[in-house]
Amino acid sequence: MEVRMTQSTATTRFAMAFLALASACLSTPKAPGAGGSRAPLGGSAGAEASGGHSGSGGVSAGGGSAASGAGTSASSGGAAPAGGSSGNAGGGAVAGMGGTVSQAGAGGQPSAGGGGGTAGRSGPGGGGVGGSGGVGGGGMGGTQPSEPFPGQACLSRADGLVAQMTANEKYGQMLQMERLGLSAQDVTTYFLASAFSQGGSAPSDNSPSGWADMIDGYRQAALATRLKIPFLYGADEVHGVSTVQGAVVFPHNIGLGASRDAALVEQIGRAAGDAGRGCGVDFFFSPVVAVALDERWGRTYEAYGETTDLASTMGAAMIKGIQFSTTGAFTGILANAKHYLGDGGTAGGVTGGNTAGDETQLRAIHLPPYQAAVNAKVGAIMPSYSSWQGVKMHINKTMITDVLKGQLAFGGFMISDFNACFQLGLSNQAGIEQCLNAGVDMFMAEGLNVSTMVGYLASAVSDGQVPQSRIDDAVRRIIAVKCELGLFAASGKVDRSLTANVGSADHRALARKAVQESLVVLKNDGNVLPLAKGATVALAGKSADNTGNQCGGWTITWQGSSGNVVPGATSIRQAMESALGASHVVYSANGSTTTGASIGVAVIGETPYAEGKGDKTDLTVTSDDVSVVKALKQAGLKTVVVLIVGRPMILDPIMSYADAIVVAWLPGSEGAGVTDILFGDAHPSGKLPHTWPRSMSQIPINYGDATYDPLYPYGYGLTY
Repeated sequence: MEVRMTQSTATTRFAMAFLALASACLSTPKAPGAGGSRAPLGGSAGAEASGGHSGSGGVSAGGGSAASGAGTSASSGGAAPAGGSSGNAGGGAVAGMGGTVSQAGAGGQPSAGGGGGTAGRSGPGGGGVGGSGGVGGGGMGGTQPSEPFPGQACLSRADGLVAQMTANEKYGQMLQMERLGLSAQDVTTYFLASAFSQGGSAPSDNSPSGWADMIDGYRQAALATRLKIPFLYGADEVHGVSTVQGAVVFPHNIGLGASRDAALVEQIGRAAGDAGRGCGVDFFFSPVVAVALDERWGRTYEAYGETTDLASTMGAAMIKGIQFSTTGAFTGILANAKHYLGDGGTAGGVTGGNTAGDETQLRAIHLPPYQAAVNAKVGAIMPSYSSWQGVKMHINKTMITDVLKGQLAFGGFMISDFNACFQLGLSNQAGIEQCLNAGVDMFMAEGLNVSTMVGYLASAVSDGQVPQSRIDDAVRRIIAVKCELGLFAASGKVDRSLTANVGSADHRALARKAVQESLVVLKNDGNVLPLAKGATVALAGKSADNTGNQCGGWTITWQGSSGNVVPGATSIRQAMESALGASHVVYSANGSTTTGASIGVAVIGETPYAEGKGDKTDLTVTSDDVSVVKALKQAGLKTVVVLIVGRPMILDPIMSYADAIVVAWLPGSEGAGVTDILFGDAHPSGKLPHTWPRSMSQIPINYGDATYDPLYPYGYGLTY
């Protein structure tokens, strides 16, 4: 057995203070585009990852190949000089299979960005980035995107269209309306840019072809307008095209963060994009690039982990996969990085709460993933419901217009979160006006008719509250992104040759691989794992035969649901019976049936939730789950616990009963990926993307804390 883990240090916090001081002494900030040299690779056998884009002050969106070779340790992977280097160390600071992982040290020390840059939170063994800092307050310090996005040809096309448009045609391009009650005629009448599905809002025929039929109707209605500006259809496709029945459901992002495999994440983004093209959904409200600092947050599983490096690398990889083919051509699918800015750092982990810290901390910890997203040419970014220093991010003009659109050179468009501009403690009219002036370009709205929304925009201009130039800028951005996606050159119809491929065997094989790579083995006393193929297993627990629990929230419906409710999915029980034969699997949900078994496996954890519904103040394993584990152990069996969870849980109540503990996170539809690890058909390689706390009193606990005594540190994981 081999332990692959990292030791905790306070180096990150020391570096933040030191580099903040150092950056204040830099008199000549680097100009955009002069980001310094590439970061060296970590590990003696590494190869520079392909597909990366230069980051700001050392932020890298490397393609994510890891250093290879057993026993290769990550050295000097991404030490960034002052002023910022382009990083691009996709494999640096990531150990090869079976290798050891270095401490943060030079493997992820952030750099000072020119002109006020500060350091970010580096994780040990990194996420394949050369430090996460360098987003400076007085000049970006690092590099801007290597090529402008959108390009000049699409900007010119947008300018030409804006010059021709009536006021109402412009307002229509700024609206994204919920599909319920929205007719195709409305799209034509109001020149609408987009529609969307809120969680669980689906056509009556919730199949790939049913979605394609619905969206084709909207697309054709948009092309019936005078200027024939193409249409976008958006949905929360956060782990595959998970709103559509029959589609493959990939592991949630927390599991992908545990894989540390950015190349795999890119493949998943591309597969999801293919499924989206087959269904007609071409605007994904993903990925979440939050740095999740408090596990009480109900969206922890939507983020890749607790370090800036990991969020930057994995988020950029997902964007690249969603938006670009392997040749670098646009796929016609739009990614949406969210939620800008600081949603993972709210006090107490409260969804939509206030993010702690001064501007130095906000820029150091939470901003670099957005520079990585911009460098990856993300077309849309969504502000957060949360606040910073008491100001809602949707109306924070400094952070949206000055920093994101100005300093970070984001050329895409900002889309509001669901009805967010009506949740500011203001009138609807004032909310729209303040969001517009802050830099929101498109409004996601539900519960109001289209004419009312158009009226808000028209009044904002006619009353002199919003300048016409702000309207024109918003419309220009939206049209230019549609142009870059290739939508003007497309037929406007869903590619039905891809519809039949939704839920394909190839996509399921990719998802199974992702599950294998995401699992983290926390405990394996007496080498209980891997299980023998000739064993008879007493299988128990509420999630052993429950594909809904496996997939979690944002699966078909907003909150997800328990039960075998995901068409085409394979439960862990089904996978185990396939591996051993049904006669060698003795199943009972409560662990009461163990006759003939030589080993016990309890599959326990959380049931589905999403957003604020998942905010919790107590993450202790429930008494019902404890009783299942205890029942197997008291039957005289060596007992393996598999955790189906969206975040670390407090395990103290089961530690004495569990001989082995495997974290499967929310693995999605392919339960066979879990049994592949249990039986040793694949070797565990996942590493914790979050520090695992001993008790609730330790939360929040994160790598780099001055006092750091977790149950399992960030980057920990056993293998066999």
